[in-house]
Amino acid sequence: MMDGLLTVIPRKFHPTALIGFHIPGLGIIVTILLIFICGLITKSMIGNRLVLYGERLLDKIPIVRSIHMAIKKIVDSMVLYRSRSFKKVVLVEFPRKGAYAVAFMTGAPGNEINAKTGRRCVSVYVPTTPNPTSGYFIIFPEDEVVQLDMSVEDAFTLIISGGIVNPPERLQKEQLSI
Repeated sequence: MMDGLLTVIPRKFHPTALIGFHIPGLGIIVTILLIFICGLITKSMIGNRLVLYGERLLDKIPIVRSIHMAIKKIVDSMVLYRSRSFKKVVLVEFPRKGAYAVAFMTGAPGNEINAKTGRRCVSVYVPTTPNPTSGYFIIFPEDEVVQLDMSVEDAFTLIISGGIVNPPERLQKEQLSI
């Protein structure tokens, strides 16, 4: 199936014509090499400029600009989730009372919201399963948020798997380290 990718190569440069026989899976190898080369180009100064040029081009198209910026911010926050974006793993009542969702505390919404609600609030991101890049941003009163003793990585595993893969209990980890 991947060998069909080789049909775009002119016949005189086709690997089968050059070496005289067909190599099964060569299309996969060529695809991996192309992805690797694209990665090298993107990491280089010239590739970086090409990416910036492409982003500037997208930013000039009104509807595409807003979609591109939203996706870029989401991807950036997902890539950096370990360091800054998601501070703590929490449990919140969502989507209704009595039902709970694993979520991530992202920070504090600001003094205006606290003043208007009369309560201290926190910003929470409730991801969806199996795609945690989509989800809900909700502001909860701090006393309605239960902080969990779970790493962000374990929470992502739990969410992406739909609860099938549960994180190991902290006590079990401590017993294994003794």
